[in-house]
Amino acid sequence: MPEVYLNGRFMAAEDAKVSAMDRGYLFGDGVYEVIPVYRGQAFLLEGHLARLQRSLAEIEIKSPFDNAGWSALIAELVDKNGGGDQSVYLQVTRGSAPQRDHIFPATVIPGVFMMSNPLKPVAESWHQNGVEVITLDDIRWQRCDIKAIALLANCLLKQRAQEAGAQEALLLRDGALTEGAASNAYIVVNGEIITAPSGNQILPGITRDLVLELAEQAGINVQLRYASHEELKAADEVWISSSTKELLPVTRVDGQMVGTGKPGNVWQNLHQRFQEFKSEVLQ
Repeated sequence: MPEVYLNGRFMAAEDAKVSAMDRGYLFGDGVYEVIPVYRGQAFLLEGHLARLQRSLAEIEIKSPFDNAGWSALIAELVDKNGGGDQSVYLQVTRGSAPQRDHIFPATVIPGVFMMSNPLKPVAESWHQNGVEVITLDDIRWQRCDIKAIALLANCLLKQRAQEAGAQEALLLRDGALTEGAASNAYIVVNGEIITAPSGNQILPGITRDLVLELAEQAGINVQLRYASHEELKAADEVWISSSTKELLPVTRVDGQMVGTGKPGNVWQNLHQRFQEFKSEVLQ
């Protein structure tokens, strides 16, 4: 069994136990991060920790560690699990209280859990042929900018995609594209990238931030606005991105072919730039 970290101690995963009174278990009262690790090095760690600290502040949990403390714990966990390419999951809950109450308890110690598993490489066929997605109504809550552990809506949406034979669900709120159930989303029209603006309706993606930075460096125009469902259906290219899947081309939406049915030139350009950036950082 892999080593995990729970409330101050490293231990085997099978030995990790939390109280039934933990508010993460009772209310989904907590936040999380997923951090990719390549060659034993946490990738874009500064951005992930900044987002973690922001999520904690938004739900009024005092961070148990500063960034240096989190970095040291992540490095130790990765080392204990053999280095290489991993995916670190980090979760902070409000902690355990004597009784179940919707009101935040006055004095409670946050619960911290971390685990790391091998990072599965993205199938090369997805890069060569793209992935398929379906569109669904965005049924999530109104604070998608908080990376909360209460992910039931996301799970239902991903399950619908799985049952439809798709790799992801792209979400529409009032006819506008927000993001994926577990990813950020982009379309390309006439060489310009369109992706949702920052705000409560989407998660501020760390991979997305890098993609937009690389697009700027490449001289590719980016429009930060909501694309309509009609624009999505007529787009030249569609992409999704996440920390563990990086940047993926979408070649079918609701069974309809996107563009030529192959990954587009703009995606190929940014995918190459992303890989070059990663190689430079990890040297």
